[in-house]
Amino acid sequence: MEYKFDVSSNEYLPLREVVFNNLRDAILKGQLKPGERLLENHLADKLGVSRTPVREALRMLEQENLVELIPRRGAQVLDISAEDIKNVLEIRCALECVGVRHACKAMSEESLKELKRCNAEFERAFEDKDYERVATMDEKFHDVIFYSAGNAKLTAIISNMRAQVYRYRMAYLKVYETKTAIINHHRGIVAAIENKDAEAGVRIMTEHIEHQTQVILKSLKK
Repeated sequence: MEYKFDVSSNEYLPLREVVFNNLRDAILKGQLKPGERLLENHLADKLGVSRTPVREALRMLEQENLVELIPRRGAQVLDISAEDIKNVLEIRCALECVGVRHACKAMSEESLKELKRCNAEFERAFEDKDYERVATMDEKFHDVIFYSAGNAKLTAIISNMRAQVYRYRMAYLKVYETKTAIINHHRGIVAAIENKDAEAGVRIMTEHIEHQTQVILKSLKK
């Protein structure tokens, strides 16, 4: 079996962390597909390591709900189920609404400029159909909102969900027909924060996440 994903190294990290980061990135970017088997010996050859750090990395990926370890069969990339999507994005919607409500009241001028910069880069990446860049800038856009909320617990919770949200985000953003809706949602969120209109911010953010949920669920049925 030949795995087609990019490999990067880091001499300052333990081998299990290097393996974990490589496999995690490959799963999130879709280079390792849902349901694909992850064979320890083949991964070890691909990454140039022994099977021990591969085994440890797979356990770490299981804890992030990216990999399923099946007795007597080994590991495979965890599929994205409709129930998982609904559950994760329902939680994300609640967190995003808390974040944008506080950001509408407390975001500084400096952070607002950063939000606009992230959104401009997000739109440019969308025009270029550079979906990895789109997903990165989308994540940064929402991070600015969370950090501006001034709630450390909120930031910690969303950070713990980052891997799952990124995976769904990639599936969502690759549906190019959604571009206009997504861009309009982002622009509306920026305007609500700039105008300190928390009610509008929460309404648009809710529409944004609900739209994301429906698009991903529809794409799974194809």
